[in-house]
Amino acid sequence: MAKVSEVATKEKAPGDGADYRQRRFKLGLIINPYAGIGGALALKGSDGKEIREKALAMGAEQLAGTKTKRALEQVSALKNDIVIYTASGDMGESLSLSMGFSTKCVYAPNAAQTEQDDTLQLALKLIEHKVDIILFAGGDGTARNVYSAVGNKIPVLGVPAGCKIHSGVYAITPRSAGKVLSQVIRGELVSLIDAEVKDIDESRFRKGEVIARYFGEMQVPEALNYIQAVKAGGKESDELVLNDIAAHVTDMMEDDPECLFVMGSGSTVDAIMQANGLDNTLLGVDIVKNMEVVTQDVNAKQLLELTQGQRVRLIITLIGGQGHIFGRGNQQLSAEFIRQLGRENIHIVATKTKLNALGQKGLIADTGDGELDAQLSGPISIITGFKDKVLYFVRGEDV
Repeated sequence: MAKVSEVATKEKAPGDGADYRQRRFKLGLIINPYAGIGGALALKGSDGKEIREKALAMGAEQLAGTKTKRALEQVSALKNDIVIYTASGDMGESLSLSMGFSTKCVYAPNAAQTEQDDTLQLALKLIEHKVDIILFAGGDGTARNVYSAVGNKIPVLGVPAGCKIHSGVYAITPRSAGKVLSQVIRGELVSLIDAEVKDIDESRFRKGEVIARYFGEMQVPEALNYIQAVKAGGKESDELVLNDIAAHVTDMMEDDPECLFVMGSGSTVDAIMQANGLDNTLLGVDIVKNMEVVTQDVNAKQLLELTQGQRVRLIITLIGGQGHIFGRGNQQLSAEFIRQLGRENIHIVATKTKLNALGQKGLIADTGDGELDAQLSGPISIITGFKDKVLYFVRGEDV
């Protein structure tokens, strides 16, 4: 078995990428080395050890690594900003090192010919290492394996390399996958969509039957677009957008009536409260449960006590022009409360116009706890409309 190793990484050097962040971008990489090998030989798929062995015996080329290289070439100028987390050999480490990326090997397959379980185990390791996004190369079978581990926990982006591409998690081409990834790493605002994972039954496909089964959805970044709540000319209407944001959060509240929703200060959160006919403390923090206000204008001590041991979600917005999400006007949200809450339960609401005005400055977490600020840094999902989200960044503490 190959040894799981770690290649020492250099200290972050100023580059032309996301140098406003203190830490380097953590890119998870999964390559299915055998993706697509049955296509050119008319084997109609690459699933199953026997098919792969047959394809290799017939002289099939392994092109997944080559296609992944095309994607990574689009971010090669940002090497100083990236650490790639991957598996040994052809699953990612060999390509990453050959291209000069700082690389951390976190998994080693048991055999030279990798199997579905290797994709699954690597994906689980990448979640454990809290990567910012997973780039994976393969086909629908690979997407299904990644989904079984990742679900909607973190964003993913597929490099098309398989025989079957029915899933919406793949970019149009490897190059386009790299271009979107470059936007994410640079800290540009990108849309975050829920894309379907589908796969077909290869045995039936070989008999001429195309039956695609739906398995679920994963979060995928794509170039920013203004689809919802726009006026002529493509500009957002504040009133329409705020109504859309309110509708999205209302759905969250109605779907989880036993959860405590801590509503932060600011006009965007106020719009959510007003849309539901709830009294709101514009410059304070209120708590809502089952669509009713249970406590208003709480201080830091009260908030900590009232939420202890409860299921809690926090709804906050940012200060326009500055980008602060913590530490300006909401000191009731203490570092202790935020640690108790967990990053996954922080829901930021904002219009795309307000976020775009920040450019690549990123959001700021100034909790008064440097370690916590660092933990909060990195890509984060932001609600920008009804079922509409974008991926943006929280900056590191050294800003």
